[in-house]
Amino acid sequence: MELKPFRITRRRFLASSAATVATSGLYQVAPASGSSLAAARGPSRVIIDTDPGVDDALALLLAMRSPELKIEAITPVAGNVPLELTLPNALRMVEISGRTDIPVAAGAAGPLMRRLVTAAYAHGENGLGGAVFPEPKIRPVAEPAANLIREIVRKYPGEVTLLPIGPLTNIATALNLDSELAAMVRGIVMMGGSLSGGNITPAAEFNIYVDPEAARIVFQSGIPITMVGLDATRKTSLTEEHVRVLEVAQNPVSQAAAKIARNSINLNRERGFLVGPNMHDSLAVAGFLDPSLLTLKEYYVDVETIGELTAGETLGYSPRAGDLKRKSGTEKQDLNMSIRGSAPTLASTRISPVLRDRFVPNAKVAVDVDSPRFFDRLIGRLSGNK
Repeated sequence: MELKPFRITRRRFLASSAATVATSGLYQVAPASGSSLAAARGPSRVIIDTDPGVDDALALLLAMRSPELKIEAITPVAGNVPLELTLPNALRMVEISGRTDIPVAAGAAGPLMRRLVTAAYAHGENGLGGAVFPEPKIRPVAEPAANLIREIVRKYPGEVTLLPIGPLTNIATALNLDSELAAMVRGIVMMGGSLSGGNITPAAEFNIYVDPEAARIVFQSGIPITMVGLDATRKTSLTEEHVRVLEVAQNPVSQAAAKIARNSINLNRERGFLVGPNMHDSLAVAGFLDPSLLTLKEYYVDVETIGELTAGETLGYSPRAGDLKRKSGTEKQDLNMSIRGSAPTLASTRISPVLRDRFVPNAKVAVDVDSPRFFDRLIGRLSGNK
């Protein structure tokens, strides 16, 4: 079958967004506290797209210790450190977890249209906070990540949730390869973005900043998205107490997690930070396992790709937020509110672009987290106590 590039029109976006809001399990009311989305329907098929990375590594270990997940593949991408480090780091976590049944496929070595910006300053030169592990013995599969993502989603249409916890280059590439793919993805639960300022620039969160063009493709794809960004993840600082619990537990996963966490805490202290590091990526995985950990609100989210000072900023629009709140009984008018682009300049004859002619949310955004319960799950799973 001939593959057509992924290009979404406004009409298709509105139709697909409305349909997915109505039908996707990710947009249902979150289960009660302590329950699990995956447990409610059996093991969930997922693909984890990642750029390990300290918090990515712990997120991978959490996922591979979670029986609620059927991990179909892990697809490393360049981000926190280059691909030549994220790929072996992912393979190391697979070996440590004893999950060599999971295929690992090398992804993109750089963003779609930009030069790679990394975060070795936060993750250490090797991506694991300086924690050293042996070279992995297992090898990645020959299939490129984007192709493998496409094959798995097509094999299980409507069943696979994508869990991207790095830049979205691999996901966007897969969507560009196959115009029908977006309609087959069950949903996306991602770590990335922010409605309250960035961590690489004042405007942008790192994962989106690295490849904003890829992020925009994903947010405009019509796939139901849960965005777990800095609004929630900034409240997940790892502590000495957490690390001590991991160090006491005598299993390979807890010992590896403790080693990475200890080195990362020391790196943070050397840089003058009083808290952290934050467990950004682990929260996205835990939020998929148990959405009741998160406070979620509906937004239309888009990504700035042009601004010199704001490239990679995620903009959340909601007619029910801020000064746009409506009085009771008029909420249905929200759907008639248009989403506009920038005002025209004096030198131009064009009018302000209407990006969406009515409000249709494309994402659930995590705006808060029950941090104690999150760490109870994370540290409990990694230590083998839960």
